[in-house]
Amino acid sequence: MSSNEIPSREVARRVFADEFNDSAFTFKESDDDRAPVYLLLPTGEKANRVFFVGTLTEKDDVGEDNEYWRGRIVDPTGTFFVYAGQYQPEAASMLRDLEPPAYVAVVGKPRTYETDDGSVNVSVRPESIQVVDAATRDRWVVETAERTLDRIAAFDEESNEYARMAREEYDLPIDRYKESAVSALESLEESDSDEFGLDGGTVDDSAAEDDEAGLQPEP
Repeated sequence: MSSNEIPSREVARRVFADEFNDSAFTFKESDDDRAPVYLLLPTGEKANRVFFVGTLTEKDDVGEDNEYWRGRIVDPTGTFFVYAGQYQPEAASMLRDLEPPAYVAVVGKPRTYETDDGSVNVSVRPESIQVVDAATRDRWVVETAERTLDRIAAFDEESNEYARMAREEYDLPIDRYKESAVSALESLEESDSDEFGLDGGTVDDSAAEDDEAGLQPEP
């Protein structure tokens, strides 16, 4: 890549929280300082950016000298944690102003952090946070289940280099993600609106759909 070329934006991968939280290995595909850092998903895909939809259940300003917002967002399989501060002003502003519970769509970059005991925690640095409705959340669950099952179906293909890498880096049974995808689909029969007291039908999700198209989640 020449110095005048603008790098293309990476596709935002749809992934459920349980698989995302099992992901701990990061890598680059070149020695260039500006080369993107990828998180390796256990189902055999690289993710420089992720796209997920869930319910914001908690938010806290965990900063000391400056605002630094932490949000807890749940999907049918688990919990995502997002962190936004002065370098993510729009996302930080959304977390500041939102009152949980609320359905939100998030596009952001994975971040890993190694704890003192050697385990790895993963979180998301959000590029955008959009308020959406229950129908948008449900569509995301269906699409993410399809993507997850597609990755599992291709896991044993000889040409799948990221699946080979996942087998080397993770000692995890791949069927667990098939089970969680199926469970997530089954959960749509039980509306979270009742659980969280949300009226999902009153929120306009057009902004989220525009954002999804503009930020290029998986085709």
